[in-house]
Amino acid sequence: MATSSSPITQVSQHAPVPMAGLQPQLLTRLTLDLRGTKFSVDRETIMNLPESVLLCLFPNGLVLSRQSTMDGAETEEEEDVYAVDFDPQCFSFVLSFFRQAQDTFYGTSSFPGLYQAQQHLVEQSFPPQGADYPSHNPLLSKQAIIVLREELEYFAIPPKGDSSATDAGGNANEVLLALKRECGNKLLEKKSIFTALQRNVSKENNLAEQHLIDMLCMSGFEREDSWGYRALEPNRCCISSIALVLLKTGIIHSNPTDPTPENVTVDQQQLGTAQKLLLFWRKPARKCWWDGLEVDIAAPGAPSRIVKLWSRRVWTLELSLI
Repeated sequence: MATSSSPITQVSQHAPVPMAGLQPQLLTRLTLDLRGTKFSVDRETIMNLPESVLLCLFPNGLVLSRQSTMDGAETEEEEDVYAVDFDPQCFSFVLSFFRQAQDTFYGTSSFPGLYQAQQHLVEQSFPPQGADYPSHNPLLSKQAIIVLREELEYFAIPPKGDSSATDAGGNANEVLLALKRECGNKLLEKKSIFTALQRNVSKENNLAEQHLIDMLCMSGFEREDSWGYRALEPNRCCISSIALVLLKTGIIHSNPTDPTPENVTVDQQQLGTAQKLLLFWRKPARKCWWDGLEVDIAAPGAPSRIVKLWSRRVWTLELSLI
């Protein structure tokens, strides 16, 4: 397990005052070009994204300010476009989930939101004046989202006598390229989140991994859940997957369509379980393991064509608060 620091930096409030005409302008929106698809995203939305997603979007970091030119020629109409090598459909999936979760929790013009109904819990959780222990539980005042990502790299072993091969320079022929694509499509069909990890648990009797599955299933996932978004990376033997669920905090709204303080109860045991996941807030944890399996890539009605695969799976788990 490893941790990561935020790839977003901002101009320090205590930095020396720049020369006149060179005052950095804090960006309010960013325009991202994800493999040819443009997104205009406000700064707050960017700041709320999961750390692991931000590291994929901006592996070299991102400064959320614009440096003015000496002659002041830059105008607000001009914008910086950041080219990003990231799946645009996956990005849309994440943005949509976070936006819906935020609207449900904080409310809209036509819906008061769950936070309004449970705000009294926040006020009750503050320590007495002069106390020296930590303040209120962030799970009471923020919407928590569990983020689970998988990067799966696979390596195909062609069957004996197969015409797939490489040339003297190590370049795959068309038969081998087609075989790899078919293997990728077969892996795409395996959408269950926990099947591969459960297979590894059964093989090695790893109690820690079983505990991880149990904890996630107690906190929002179901054992038969599928990945929310799953796709092959272009020109690579790699599949990227992501699943997002709202953390079960133990704060129960008996009528979530019409939230009121009177309809709010707290399951303290569930709240205690949820608090354990705060360890992954802004600190993504990673797990890597190798997995072997066989797939049949034969066309319908054709004789079986079994291909052995080795796959390297990297899971990233984190908690986001919005």
